[in-house]
Amino acid sequence: MTVLSLKNGRLAVDLAPSSGGAIAAFRVDGVDVLRPMAAADIASGKGNNGSAYPLVPFSNRIANGRLDFEGETFQLAQNWPGVNHPMHGDGWSHAWQVERADATFAEIAYVHDPVPQGWPFRYRARQAYRLDADRLTVAMAIDNIEQRAVPAGLGLHPFFVRDTDSELQCRTEAVWRTNAEVLPIARIVVPPAYDFSRSRNVNDVTLDNCFDGWDGRATIRWPSRKLRLVIEASSIFRHVVIYVPPGKPYFCVEPVSHANGRVGRTHLDAGATLSGEIVFRVEQES
Repeated sequence: MTVLSLKNGRLAVDLAPSSGGAIAAFRVDGVDVLRPMAAADIASGKGNNGSAYPLVPFSNRIANGRLDFEGETFQLAQNWPGVNHPMHGDGWSHAWQVERADATFAEIAYVHDPVPQGWPFRYRARQAYRLDADRLTVAMAIDNIEQRAVPAGLGLHPFFVRDTDSELQCRTEAVWRTNAEVLPIARIVVPPAYDFSRSRNVNDVTLDNCFDGWDGRATIRWPSRKLRLVIEASSIFRHVVIYVPPGKPYFCVEPVSHANGRVGRTHLDAGATLSGEIVFRVEQES
């Protein structure tokens, strides 16, 4: 399994294209800001235990595998261990091909061909990583290579290192309440318990919810490290999934293009492309 290493000044990124197009490490001054991907996970050929992995062509779960799109119904099989519903698309479980790479840039791609009870539409997904002295930029795109309109979404699933003092700040308008299987059941105004409009410790809450009306900006702070990471996402990413599981050494802030379970309400014309960028800017605090 080939690992591509990018480096620019204080920042270093390892990529594992053949393992679900995943990021395998992101470090500042040699210290991880994303959970590092173990060698065995890189060798597995899948990216779900990576530092970050792509969500294509949809984010989160499709209830019972039933995909309804513009009057048609498609049945999808389970694809995730221990989960009753298809989750997080195809990109994380397939090898991506390296298109270009140098010391600070890499572009990778994955072409999807339908299989029985898998995602029924052909598409081409692309990721481009650019490492500047103070930031990592991830450009994502999905090309509809069918001769018809299809549903399509994009997202990125990063796992941030979780310290006892890790903080998150982001502004959202609404949140989806979920049932025991993490399926959305109601859209509500963000309650105080889930409100991150002011920076607060992520360890104060347990979450696995999709938020709507995100302004595309989030700030993660590690005060004891005197480090701040500012996320800036382009306009297609106006939903964000916040995942803070109990007892885990990570938390997730996932920019996504559609609400959980609602990829069937999206529409990408034949030959069209959905694309956007997510920037992770590193700032030192005094």
